[in-house]
Amino acid sequence: MFRVFLLTFLLISFAGCNFSESNEETPIRKKLPKDILFMQRAFPLDHIKQGAYEEAKLWRNQKISNKNLNPSWEFSGPENIGGRITDIEVAPDNQDTYYVGAASGGIFKTTDAGDNWIPIFDDQPFLSIGDIELSQNNPELVWAGTGEPNAGGGSLAYDGDGVYKSTDGGLSWENKGLNEVGSIGKVKMDPNNDNRVYVAAMGALFRKDTNRGVYRTTNGGEDWEQVLFVSDSTGVIDMTIHPTNGDIVYATSWERTRRPNDRQYGGETSRIYKTTDGGDNWTILTNGLPVSPSQKGRISIDISKSNPNVLYAMYADAVGNVQGVYKTINGGDSWTAVNSNQLINVGFHWWFEGIFVDPSDEDIIYYLGLNVQKSTNGGTSWFNSFSNVHVDQHALAFNPSLPGQVLLGNDGGFYKSNNDGVSSVKDLTLPITQFYRFHVDFQNPNKIYGGAQDNSTMRTTTGGLNDWAIITGGDGFQPLVDPTNTNVIYALSQYGNLMKSVNNGTSFSGVTSGISGADRKNWDTPIALDPADSQTLYYGANRLYKSVNAAVSWTSISPDLSNGPHQGNLVYGTIISISVSPLDSQKIVVGTDDGNVWITQNGGTEWTKVSDDLPNRWVTKVLTDREDVDSFYVTFSGYRYGENNGHVYKTSDNGATWTNISGDLPDMPVNSIAKDIYGNLFLATDIGVLASADEGVNWDILGDNLPSVVVTDIHLHEPTETLYAATYGRSSYKMNISGDILRVQSQNQDFNVKLFPNPTKDNLNIKLDNRFQNIKIFIVDNLGRTVKTKNFKNIQSISLDMSALSKATYLIKIVADQNEITKKVIVY
Repeated sequence: MFRVFLLTFLLISFAGCNFSESNEETPIRKKLPKDILFMQRAFPLDHIKQGAYEEAKLWRNQKISNKNLNPSWEFSGPENIGGRITDIEVAPDNQDTYYVGAASGGIFKTTDAGDNWIPIFDDQPFLSIGDIELSQNNPELVWAGTGEPNAGGGSLAYDGDGVYKSTDGGLSWENKGLNEVGSIGKVKMDPNNDNRVYVAAMGALFRKDTNRGVYRTTNGGEDWEQVLFVSDSTGVIDMTIHPTNGDIVYATSWERTRRPNDRQYGGETSRIYKTTDGGDNWTILTNGLPVSPSQKGRISIDISKSNPNVLYAMYADAVGNVQGVYKTINGGDSWTAVNSNQLINVGFHWWFEGIFVDPSDEDIIYYLGLNVQKSTNGGTSWFNSFSNVHVDQHALAFNPSLPGQVLLGNDGGFYKSNNDGVSSVKDLTLPITQFYRFHVDFQNPNKIYGGAQDNSTMRTTTGGLNDWAIITGGDGFQPLVDPTNTNVIYALSQYGNLMKSVNNGTSFSGVTSGISGADRKNWDTPIALDPADSQTLYYGANRLYKSVNAAVSWTSISPDLSNGPHQGNLVYGTIISISVSPLDSQKIVVGTDDGNVWITQNGGTEWTKVSDDLPNRWVTKVLTDREDVDSFYVTFSGYRYGENNGHVYKTSDNGATWTNISGDLPDMPVNSIAKDIYGNLFLATDIGVLASADEGVNWDILGDNLPSVVVTDIHLHEPTETLYAATYGRSSYKMNISGDILRVQSQNQDFNVKLFPNPTKDNLNIKLDNRFQNIKIFIVDNLGRTVKTKNFKNIQSISLDMSALSKATYLIKIVADQNEITKKVIVY
């Protein structure tokens, strides 16, 4: 396990950052916001086109509704690594029922204390979750606020689309508005009136916006009123409500601005507000609290359920340092600073959720920072809690039915302690990893690698779901394995930190000798192997580097291929993709993050820029053709703003002319491209994986059981003809695409099946359009796992007993003779 130990000086790290899961000293590191997903989609502007993503989602849904759903994706892991969790809630009436909200992976529910989880939010368009709230009076009533409110975590591309309400424990959801409030920090329900709900809105992160503050509904979400507004740059990040009096609410405002090249995370309008009349009027609390704008950044607050006159507030200052912890014993009329000198200060406390009070004891408080610290004497002294957990804490919940059970969520996943945080166990079944890049060993398809946000470079050597292990640290990016030697592995972390192992991952060493430290490297620096010679590698900074000795040393083979350094404190002007022709190793194509595409046809001696007629957007992928040495493809992120251009282009004359092969694609980012041996094209996009059998004239959704999540990368494993999809928030999926899958899929369009009743809670009737000799039925859950199979012969009508299945949405895959079809069914 990779460990980073405490150094004498502050270790400078980045947005995702290294982590420790040992009981060694916790690493101290400085974290800078690198919202690369946003940067890709906003370049060359400073914002994302409003409404375009929603339109792309509608296009996706229409495509799915107009075709038989085949084939389907199979989940390929990991479940045991995890990803960022933003909220945890425990059902008030069932000690074994938890709800978990993920930063970009939706909502999961367990009814057996975490032994099994079911994704319950996958049919919604946005899977970024800010907060979840459960009714204390009706166990089936659940509210969800979308849009992660944490700023600068690398995953912020899209805001949420408001609040959702479920009256059946999350089986179905209804959007209840507030679609323009950006991200949601907190949802609170009146403990005595389920129809009165308060929502804390942070607003859009990257622009000024008046849709911020506290919103209230008194009729269950049918109507909303903005009852607290501070400014167009100040949202509300946290709230707490009196446990028995829903008129008393506390809200913390946060003055926060973020631009692609700048940020401000504090100021005068970061405050604590209180209402005693249900939100009609608000009072700013100041007595004993910080007053200087430089002292006031993100503020977290919680109320004691055992003594509601006691509250605690944790202040980060405007820079992000720990400013202090404050306590009131009179409902906020006056506050006193408690000891915060023992809290670990890492300089980016705008990233953490903050303070939680044990519901049974007003003096027991937990502080969520880089790690978990606890006080049992009201903040007079602090000690470390939840040892051996991943860093960067965001969520904590107490089980009201099990004293001593505390649940924790952080950038590494979900943890459960049954002894008040003295020790804990990590959940190993939540598939919410946020992948950047993906790779499968050419020689051994069971060895699967991925680079992930805040969870480093990881792999499985068995192809399993629960045995992935982290092999290097930092944020993980493009891994590669020598196709001729399975023991030689390359792994990247942020800004081009390249490591190599020659002993199957037992140890790694740095291999950047010859690469100038003065060169610019992207957060997601690319590397590539020469398909004809595994000893030859390429590395993209703002110049292209080449190694002919398996990365022992490097030599620059190009000038600066970008448009030069850009203003601001974030790195622009770098190579982002490299492709070496499998037909001619002298032909190399590169793309840059500032819209350039270059080609060399003599191994780097001469370079030609070929992108003058292409869109000025962030290049995501260049791909040299496998059949024609003069052809290659380019894909782009970002959005069109009135231009008549696309996101996928092809040239057949080495870039002299271009053909827009975006076809009927909607206006949305394309993140990667692959081509199989049958000539089919596959795209990783923000709305799933798309495929074309006719060089982009027509595009279709490939399978429909991927959750509604961004697909950041695809990898085609040639020997097994398996396509892998790496998602940003729901781990990875795979599909067997052998036998020209798009042609087979087209042949199945005339095969029809009727399912009824749907939804069902017991029997499901299946009626085929003809009698078939051999029928096999697979019932597949939302993770692509087959949970039930049935075989039939010489039959046309079938009845299946579904009563033993958990409440969820399933796929019914029916294979009848040479035909295949997949349908959705809901079990309630």
